Amino acid sequence: MVKPLTFKGDKPKKPKKRSTPYPTTKPPKQPSTSASDPQEPTTSDDHTTEDQSWVSADAPSDIAGPVIIVLPSDPPTCIASDANGKVFASEIENLIEGDAGTAEPHDVRQVWVATRVAGTEGFSFKGHHGRYLSCDSYGIPSAASSAISHQESFVVIPSEIPGSFSLQVGGGDKEAFLTVKETKSSKAASGSMIEVRGDATDLSFETTMRIRMQARFKPRIQASKETKAKEKISRKELEEIVGRRLNEDEVRRLKRARREGNFHEEVLDVRVRGKHDKFA
Repeated sequence: MVKPLTFKGDKPKKPKKRSTPYPTTKPPKQPSTSASDPQEPTTSDDHTTEDQSWVSADAPSDIAGPVIIVLPSDPPTCIASDANGKVFASEIENLIEGDAGTAEPHDVRQVWVATRVAGTEGFSFKGHHGRYLSCDSYGIPSAASSAISHQESFVVIPSEIPGSFSLQVGGGDKEAFLTVKETKSSKAASGSMIEVRGDATDLSFETTMRIRMQARFKPRIQASKETKAKEKISRKELEEIVGRRLNEDEVRRLKRARREGNFHEEVLDVRVRGKHDKFA
């Protein structure tokens, strides 16, 4: 189940409690303080925080799920889209000391859902309004298409700068890349504005972008979590597998074997030793 996106500064929503329309005659059950009562399961705050944290994609194979495409601009901006499909550069507020490598979204318009286009090397990026990021033959980006064609497909090319990429438009059929251009504007307080284009013919610093993604979708982090989950096993579970009580040395030995990958062999050996001990 996909969790809804949350941003820094959002207050957690408390579940609404339904008030009883009529008074009840039964007194409320008092919680027991005895040590024998089972405790209610609690959720891990660390796990939730880790799942919703944002990290940088290191390779094209990492890219999946909600992402933010950080542009090489000053101040740092990212590709965003409004409800009408207009694509623009949105200034990023969630940064640590202005470092673009720590960028996190603060607006749902900045978030795109990245998906590999089946049978190709390209990726599609779906906006918050259900439309796909695209770039026409004139290099003008938009997000108004409800289907994926070559214009809605982007090939992610690793850059010479570690952790950064260039996005080739047209599904790789065109020698053009997404880029940023600074143009003069009387509406902006600084007198200039950052424009997103898709007509750069050469790779340069202006075509170099970072892709930030949620940690729970990164394959390496997922594999690390699965490995840690396999390592965790209680003494009770080990005793149920072996079929008898275990001493401290046997518990440590089986836990080490679980980490190293020879768990089943050690279980058989411990079982055999236990049988010999009974008839010793």
